[in-house]
Amino acid sequence: MKYRIIGNMTGNSMDAIDLVLTEFDGGIMTDICTYTKPYTGSMQNKMEVLRGLVLNKTKAEIEKIPEFIEIHNEYIQQIAKCVNEMCLINNIDKKTINAIGFHGKTLDHNPPSKAKIEGTQAYTLQMGSGQMLADLAQIPVIYDFRSDFIMAGFEGAPLVPPHNAHIAATEGDGCYYNGGNTSNFAIVVDGKAQIGADAGPFNEYIDNYIRSHTSESFDKDGMFGKKGQVIPELLQEAYNFGRHYYETALPKSGDPAYYHKDEIFVFIEKQNFALEDIIHTLEYFAAYIAVQALTLVPENIVIPKDIILFGGGWKNPVVKESFIKLLSGKTIVLPEHEKTFQHLYQRFSQTPQVRYSNFGEYMEARLFADLARYKLEDKSWEIPEVIQSGKEIVCGRIAYPSSVKAEYADYVSRAAKGWL
Repeated sequence: MKYRIIGNMTGNSMDAIDLVLTEFDGGIMTDICTYTKPYTGSMQNKMEVLRGLVLNKTKAEIEKIPEFIEIHNEYIQQIAKCVNEMCLINNIDKKTINAIGFHGKTLDHNPPSKAKIEGTQAYTLQMGSGQMLADLAQIPVIYDFRSDFIMAGFEGAPLVPPHNAHIAATEGDGCYYNGGNTSNFAIVVDGKAQIGADAGPFNEYIDNYIRSHTSESFDKDGMFGKKGQVIPELLQEAYNFGRHYYETALPKSGDPAYYHKDEIFVFIEKQNFALEDIIHTLEYFAAYIAVQALTLVPENIVIPKDIILFGGGWKNPVVKESFIKLLSGKTIVLPEHEKTFQHLYQRFSQTPQVRYSNFGEYMEARLFADLARYKLEDKSWEIPEVIQSGKEIVCGRIAYPSSVKAEYADYVSRAAKGWL
């Protein structure tokens, strides 16, 4: 069956609203049109504040926070406005669209891999009423995808490996690596995702530091980082702060709170490092953690030579060049990783070949269009560890447009803290 679905992603960094209208015709995916609208600094600041307010709180507690509903409604209204603008600009009849695949804004995430160690309950918190979005856009909305995995005992992130496998039908096997606020990868062999995991912070440190120390929102074209060099002491400290997470076995999912961002920035402020060197080191660290995560891939899984990149973070030349050098063993590594990195190099049958995916520009937004398609077809999303467990999970819930004014009951995900 043929579907036309809008995929939406705002990302942890809240840099922009990304939309892509994709047509699915059997195994063929075709992007019809795309749309991006950058967020204002004001909205980014509101989300950063809200993230702190909701941390470790239950659904009932969150909905009592005075700022929550106001920020939530502004967030949904902006997404609906962008959907309407994209359709208007591209002469798209909304009646031809089957659904919107909507991720929502992640504000907190406590997956089983972390909860088990800490003796807590696993949960995941995405903000975003699918019903409100459906009412404003007048298109069915499929959303709250991560809850089903958390409630079934799985990580809930990353969700992208099956979508990478679908793209592999066109682009071939490889290690598909996303560079967003967080980095994550999926290894696809023989057209099937073998493993997928979050690696660690990517744009998270860089963008936050840029915003707080310059008039820019990100390091466009590496304009700051290209003028700096690696500070070995900062590289080591950045790793030490998140060591517990970085060395956790795969598969795993992460969250910016795990990497102790605030503590790292406090450490930086106490030093006399040059701004360009700090930014360069944070960019190098993004690439470093992306490679370090590959050293954790189980030995029985082949790591393909093709490394296929997607996500806007890879457009930073310092990050991408550092990644390529690290994969080839032509740059510095921490002393404790010399042996593990050398072993990783030996696992590649040929010199790694790094290239950008032809589907890379709107990969994360398209992922949620793909997830929505699976919900419409009542098909289980093929996360590797779910398949290996023998379980099937059809994820997401559907909200249909309504003209009835009512209080919304879906401001946050079903698997928010306290769901049991």
